[in-house]
Amino acid sequence: MAKIYTIPNIITFVRIILIPIILYLLFSDNSKVVLIAGLLFIISSISDYFDGYLARTLNQSSKLGTLLDPIADKLLIAAVIIVLIDTRVIADIHVIPAIIILLREIAISGLREFLAKLNTDMPVSRLAKYKTTFQMVSLSILIIGLGFELNDFLWNLGLVTLWLAAIITLLSGYNYVAKGFKYI
Repeated sequence: MAKIYTIPNIITFVRIILIPIILYLLFSDNSKVVLIAGLLFIISSISDYFDGYLARTLNQSSKLGTLLDPIADKLLIAAVIIVLIDTRVIADIHVIPAIIILLREIAISGLREFLAKLNTDMPVSRLAKYKTTFQMVSLSILIIGLGFELNDFLWNLGLVTLWLAAIITLLSGYNYVAKGFKYI
């Protein structure tokens, strides 16, 4: 039981609890409320780094944390992408990189599940960490742009970084699939 209530796990739990709050705030017509959603998203994104860092530094790594941390990331990113598509912040051709990001996450999760049944671990690569960072930065910019009523500079910057995140996502996904095919 002691390994459940560690500082890194609590940070991850809070990140998961913040997801519905962020989503709710994103639907607001009040730009200040949307900016609060953006701030919470940025805090959640930054906390992703700190829960891992603290787990290593404080020697508080746990099986639960290993399970929940990537799930929290995927839930946060996927949910925000869906809301940004629904609110047309991400629209038209720019839905393509958003879909690439979602599909990669589903496919790699499936691959990891398959490999787990073979008692084969697929550790997170450095490229995958960059992928997550790029996704979080892109979505942060888009949310803040929405809070500033879609400031053209921020919106365009967010869309460019979304495309870059999708490219990194594809490269990362390819690397995992290439490694995973050895076991198929």
